[in-house]
Amino acid sequence: MNASSPSPAQNQAATATLYGGVTNRRITVRDLATAKQRGEKWSMLTAYDALTAGVFDEAGIPVLLVGDSAGNCHLGYETTVPVTMDQMVMLSAAVVRGTKRAMIVADLPFGSYQESPAQAMRNAARLMKEAGVGAVKLEGGERSARSIELLVEAGVPVMAHIGLTPQSVHAFGGYPVQGRGDEAAHQLLRDAKAVQQSGAFAVVLEAVPAELAAQVTEQLTIPTVGIGGGPDTDAQVLVWTDMAGMTAGRVPKFVKQYADLRTVLGDAARAFAEDVRGGAFPAAEHSFH
Repeated sequence: MNASSPSPAQNQAATATLYGGVTNRRITVRDLATAKQRGEKWSMLTAYDALTAGVFDEAGIPVLLVGDSAGNCHLGYETTVPVTMDQMVMLSAAVVRGTKRAMIVADLPFGSYQESPAQAMRNAARLMKEAGVGAVKLEGGERSARSIELLVEAGVPVMAHIGLTPQSVHAFGGYPVQGRGDEAAHQLLRDAKAVQQSGAFAVVLEAVPAELAAQVTEQLTIPTVGIGGGPDTDAQVLVWTDMAGMTAGRVPKFVKQYADLRTVLGDAARAFAEDVRGGAFPAAEHSFH
């Protein structure tokens, strides 16, 4: 083979699409970078357990995020703030065990990286060594640049998260849209460029005006992942319980519900209870003799 010729692995990375194209290995940061170059949009869903992660993996979702949103969705917390490192390690390990193809990204929870880059490194190492994830995600732009740089230098792929950062819910006083007005827009652009310069392989843009997200996407060479950032980002992410209609009550404006699993599960539970009450279950075919 000519020294300048691409290897078979490079050829595969250059031609295989993220959705269903890569089947014999996990998606990598190189695949995501290649997708950005060729203008291929991709999807990301949250996952918190082996069972649902396996379903999404089989469906071809290329990136799964073990989000600290588990605090809201599964652990009964009002915000993501109470989620601990031990909980994130446990959830992340389950998602890794339940998947074969998807790239698994895990959140660094509140209090696990803000103290110092060294603290960020210790906890990122836990997620990679104990849970087996392929990358970590942390919130913050310029304020997190030093931590991102240290992690990347140590070999930890980092996905950044700017705009509305849920771990700062108490500082924001809720979940307002970010980046409105000239000063806020300029700061978001500075944050985006800071995380790219620090070595992040992608950046989540949450709850920002669509026009601003499009501008950021155009100016960055790394992929942008929108959640409430309009249609022009390189990728889109949703919390799976919102996407599948499991969430009770109001969901954010940017959510599209693709199913009504809450109703389906409720109907199944009521049917089971009625069969038990009426003696229809278990029947002969469900019994041992």
